[in-house]
Amino acid sequence: MMFCRLLLISIALLFHFICIAQDDSLYTNWKHKKNIFTLGMYKQPGNDSMVDVWDGFERILGVKKNYQKETVFKKPQISFIPSIEYSIITGIAASINSNIVFPKKVNNASFIFFDVKQTIKRQTILEMVANMWFANDRFNLSTDWSIMRFPQKDFGLGPNSSLYLFDQLNYSYLKLHQTISTKIARDLYAGLGLRMDYHWRVSDTTSMNKPVSGFRNYGFTTSSLSNGLSLNLLYDTRRNAVHPAAGESYFQAVLRNNSTLLGSSNNWSSFTVDARKYLSFPHTSKNILAFWSYNVITLSGTPPYLVLPHTAVDPFKNTGRGYIQGRYRGRSILMQEMEYRFPITENGFLGGVVYGNVQSVAYSESNRISSLIPGYGAGIRIKYNKKSNTNIALDYAWGKDGSRGFFMNLGEVF
Repeated sequence: MMFCRLLLISIALLFHFICIAQDDSLYTNWKHKKNIFTLGMYKQPGNDSMVDVWDGFERILGVKKNYQKETVFKKPQISFIPSIEYSIITGIAASINSNIVFPKKVNNASFIFFDVKQTIKRQTILEMVANMWFANDRFNLSTDWSIMRFPQKDFGLGPNSSLYLFDQLNYSYLKLHQTISTKIARDLYAGLGLRMDYHWRVSDTTSMNKPVSGFRNYGFTTSSLSNGLSLNLLYDTRRNAVHPAAGESYFQAVLRNNSTLLGSSNNWSSFTVDARKYLSFPHTSKNILAFWSYNVITLSGTPPYLVLPHTAVDPFKNTGRGYIQGRYRGRSILMQEMEYRFPITENGFLGGVVYGNVQSVAYSESNRISSLIPGYGAGIRIKYNKKSNTNIALDYAWGKDGSRGFFMNLGEVF
């Protein structure tokens, strides 16, 4: 409760200073000082008014430039942040977050995201997500690879699980998802994929206060392998996926079939739909109203427990902000989110967001969806690289039953 009060007071003070900052005469004595706290209030000399973290370092160090506005960057843009961070799933972690955004060859900018973490909870995480465009945007290569050692609390199946009843699981995990798609119409692609999820050295160290319906009830195994082929349909009008613009859209449907003939532990199939839309609101403003729908449905068979659809099941682990990854788990999960994005400073250095989401879980073979599970929050956006339009996203979110947490991303959440 104290944190909530401090957050509200801080937001109120921030907006107070933003409003009075429009009168430059109030700040003639200090606004141009070489101070990190004045970054949001100044414009660059020259034609470029947008400011990022690197402009701030140059300003503090006294580097003088005549900045010219660049509408198209010609070299790959690297954003690299070594940091000490905290999140609801990892606790305190030493991390390196980086992305590379490549210049557009035709319409679409390719990117590679890479993340390394070592956490206080003894989690080791290495992951890479990439979206690459080739041959004048005729081919798309999508990559989602990770390897991790991952001690994790698991709260069991269904929407009525408790934060106080959990299994303490320990396991190693290798994820290799690779898709190649070819253009069949403007911004529309179809393709094939290979998907592997391998869990090994799985153990459960808890003996008390276990979930009512959890891993043991489902069928505990010390290892599992899911190998499958996928059919993919992609519609993507985003020209820069790390910072989608108003008017752009994204839709991906993936039909995955896992077979024991390919080495899978079980035969099972699933269907994933990821849909996003970005609108100007109000229409003439820079503000963006963003919508996201992410849904994973088990169609047949019995997936291994650890690959059952769960909270934060998307490649960047962002669905269901307000809850720890895996907080809700079942045969199917539906997640809907809306986020309002707005600039705070005129030069683009600071922005803000408010958002809300709901998720629903089906945990029986009937795929009957549960009641809605809400989450909501607010966050700050800091311009890290203005050429690639990469923001540092810092969010705080709340869920039901006292669930809450801090979330960080390099680039927009979706």
